[in-house]
Amino acid sequence: MTAVPPETPPVHPEPVSQNASAAPPEPSPAAPAGRNAISEWTITIILLLFGTTTLVQAFVIPTGSMEDNLLIGDHLLVDKLAYAPAGPVSKYLLPYTPVRRGDIVVFRYPVDVRQTFVKRVIGIPGDRLRIVDKVVYLNGRPLEEPYKFHKTPYYDSYRDNFPSEPNTRVDPRAMEMLERHTRGGEVVVPPGQYFVLGDNRDSSLDSRYWGFVPRENIIGKPLLVYWSYDAPTHRLVSPGLNLEHVRDLAVNFFTKTRWRRTFLLIRGHEFRF
Repeated sequence: MTAVPPETPPVHPEPVSQNASAAPPEPSPAAPAGRNAISEWTITIILLLFGTTTLVQAFVIPTGSMEDNLLIGDHLLVDKLAYAPAGPVSKYLLPYTPVRRGDIVVFRYPVDVRQTFVKRVIGIPGDRLRIVDKVVYLNGRPLEEPYKFHKTPYYDSYRDNFPSEPNTRVDPRAMEMLERHTRGGEVVVPPGQYFVLGDNRDSSLDSRYWGFVPRENIIGKPLLVYWSYDAPTHRLVSPGLNLEHVRDLAVNFFTKTRWRRTFLLIRGHEFRF
């Protein structure tokens, strides 16, 4: 709210000689102060909007496909500049990196770009991969994956031995991948595409079911968990204001917040061949 200066009684100036030049009136200090305040707030708002849409953005994990590394209810800060194309000057100032095997990435779901997914990159362009009895083979070698979890005791003919004939309904993109990009029992990742899997390997909707992730769909790299709250998926994905979630927060904020995960750094895994 803009402050209004108090009223002052009128002042009658002293008469001046006709030959004397009238001095210009001094500017009121209130006007510049008001303009400066408005300018500062405008710049602050622009920087905040720029930072939250261009540099860093917040996301929440709604499903368990990355358990037990990322949990349902983890709120992430995502670095949107990590994979940005380097400019002639910015490449010397900012740590741009290519998308690497083992990176955890946030991306727009190829089937519905309005949704945002988080998975781990397994194959980059040119890689050959297959899964045999739940073991991933990349370019002919088995991967050591200390980050992955298997939570079902049984083997699935498609999920755990890939590529193979689907035993469930898959997206047409996955069928195209199987038909056009399979060579010698291996999926070959085409240029500009990436193959991703969830760390909760037995319960993840990933590239096995909807195909590759185009490079332009990748938003950025998660930096840290800034807050983690134990909430079910339906509350986290519901559009608009979820009153049930609001009431739960009001009553259980301190008991359901996973305090040990606050400011937990998120790191990828470097594959060694």
